Amino acid sequence: MKLSDVVAFMGHQVHVCRYREAGTLLAWMGRNLDGKRVLDVAGGDGYWAGQARKRGAHAVSIDLARKKMLYGRTLAHPPALIECDALRLPFGEGSFDAILSVCAIEHFDDGGRSLDEMARVLRPGGEIFMSADVLSRADAWPKLRDAHKAKYHVQHTYTHETLGKLMDERGLDLVRHSYQFRTPAAERLYLSLSTYGGRVGFNAAAPLAPLVALTDRRAPNERGSIVLIHARKRA
Repeated sequence: MKLSDVVAFMGHQVHVCRYREAGTLLAWMGRNLDGKRVLDVAGGDGYWAGQARKRGAHAVSIDLARKKMLYGRTLAHPPALIECDALRLPFGEGSFDAILSVCAIEHFDDGGRSLDEMARVLRPGGEIFMSADVLSRADAWPKLRDAHKAKYHVQHTYTHETLGKLMDERGLDLVRHSYQFRTPAAERLYLSLSTYGGRVGFNAAAPLAPLVALTDRRAPNERGSIVLIHARKRA
């Protein structure tokens, strides 16, 4: 394994939430993706799209972060990496069977426009697997909330209801959803790590991931820091 793959693995998978978050979305997508056309919207270095490629997909990752994408080309299983705007995708209608997007939509100025584009390039019957910041209880800790939003350029937050409504307007039906960091303590942990630890903090807190997953299973699937969405385009 190349050094770049080790670094990417540590950055993406040794993480308090990203491994479970992206791992769940990929599990919903399926283990066998032979021949499927998969697009990762705002995929950074393309690591997660690369995981879809390892499962047999024809994977494409788009982003505007050129430095990350250049790094992604050094990985062992890189997807096709295309520098472009998520609000103006350079693909024809129905070009993809599945779309992946890991905590990206909250950073867009116009989340609805990004969903317009995802729906346009998705074939009828195709599926979207995405996550988004919710921060259900963030108003209880305004300093942590504001610091998180400023550090990660969070423009909007979403629940499964608000995303479901936006998707319904674009011919997409919500199939299932799941919240992560569901309890007040877990939500505060998420915001504290973001504010005081940043990316390094999220990685260093990886040993807490099983505990967070356990508390999530015991809490109602109604709120949390991150929401995972699975939707399907109407035929």
